[in-house]
Amino acid sequence: MKESAPLTMKDIAQALGISVATVSRALQDNPRISKERRQVVQQYAREHNFTPNMLAESLRHSRVQPVKTIGVIIPELVHYFFSTILAGIEEEASARGYRIMVAQSMEHYEREVQLCQSFFENKVCGIIVSQAKNTQDYSHFRRLIDAGVPLVFYDRICTGVDASRVVVDDYMAAYNAVSYLIQTGCRRIAYYGSQMNLEIAKNRFNGYKDALLKHGLPFDEHLTRICDNRHDAEMITPDMFNDTPYPDAFFAVNDDTALGILYTVKRMGLRVPEDVSICGFSNGIRAVSCEPMLTTIEQHGRKVGEEAVDILLGHVEGRIPKEKVEKRVVRTRLIIRGTTR
Repeated sequence: MKESAPLTMKDIAQALGISVATVSRALQDNPRISKERRQVVQQYAREHNFTPNMLAESLRHSRVQPVKTIGVIIPELVHYFFSTILAGIEEEASARGYRIMVAQSMEHYEREVQLCQSFFENKVCGIIVSQAKNTQDYSHFRRLIDAGVPLVFYDRICTGVDASRVVVDDYMAAYNAVSYLIQTGCRRIAYYGSQMNLEIAKNRFNGYKDALLKHGLPFDEHLTRICDNRHDAEMITPDMFNDTPYPDAFFAVNDDTALGILYTVKRMGLRVPEDVSICGFSNGIRAVSCEPMLTTIEQHGRKVGEEAVDILLGHVEGRIPKEKVEKRVVRTRLIIRGTTR
């Protein structure tokens, strides 16, 4: 069934037999409108789920022409990968005559919901988003799609929502990295990954596991940990060496975690890579500011951002039908440095 058009102030004015200006003032609680009239207008707006177009209101009294704006939700800007994606989004959007409105979810589901609502109220032409770690209810994304707002996921895609997405080849990246560790002589490879509710976590874990099996090594669940940040890596890693034989390699879900492992094993007196090899995932700036420098996976974040904009604007401008789910994969590359043999 076709979605009804969003209620406008003009609709309210016609329904109540008053002017649009009166509706606008009443919704803003302007004292120039009687208290009784304000209550009538506000109650009608609530009952009919009226959402004000805040951007239009701000431009109503401006000589500046409305701009084409894309909403972007980043989990956390502190992560190198997300900052490079944002750079790609901004450059591509600007080159095509669009601006971006950026916000961080800070890895909180509730904030993510609020940001989606805020972008909708500001009438962005579409939204590019990477979901928060703990998001398991996807109704806020479905509401956007039902309202006709183009939505493109990147990196952390939402499998519970049928929307376009851009990802890197997480499975093959993990498979190739672990295969390389095995080829250099490693036999007990530990895995530090994220919660399995994220699709990227599942893909990287499966790549790790399949590489072991492909090369005839047993999968040992005692060598796997839920750990995706430096602090936790520094806390968990010493326990990995309580039993023998201990790990001779670590594959980490991101560079931050890998650096926590590197710092800890060196503090314990182990040599890297002679005793322990370490591989990260991201190829951020810190990967080359440690000793030895970190072997890791280049994710090509700028390319991810550019592809996300291209898909979104394809939906916005009609080159890609809104109902079509566009899926694109950006290839990764293993960067071999000093933390592996």
